[in-house]
Amino acid sequence: MSYKNIGPEEFENLLKQGGYILIDVRPVDEHIEGVIDGHITLNFFDPGFPDELDNLDKSKNYLVHCRSGNRSGKACEMMEDLGFTGDLYNLDGGIRAWNAYKGL
Repeated sequence: MSYKNIGPEEFENLLKQGGYILIDVRPVDEHIEGVIDGHITLNFFDPGFPDELDNLDKSKNYLVHCRSGNRSGKACEMMEDLGFTGDLYNLDGGIRAWNAYKGL
């Protein structure tokens, strides 16, 4: 399974559909730029980040985002390497694209 980069509209549609776990890989201090309700935070820069990913249920479906889509894309690649079998989606453009889509 390869992760897929998707835009904010498709990301929102999947969120509304349900069945996905939303992961924000930004450090908490970046949340000032906005958050998407229902997320869990796993800080990409935390030394234990790979272990936190490895402890997640690898069969679930995940929506992953960060500030610009770069770190969350890398997180999705790590998840693939760790053997995740569910759907993995990266928010292309990150929270910045989300905010622009939402008019924030």
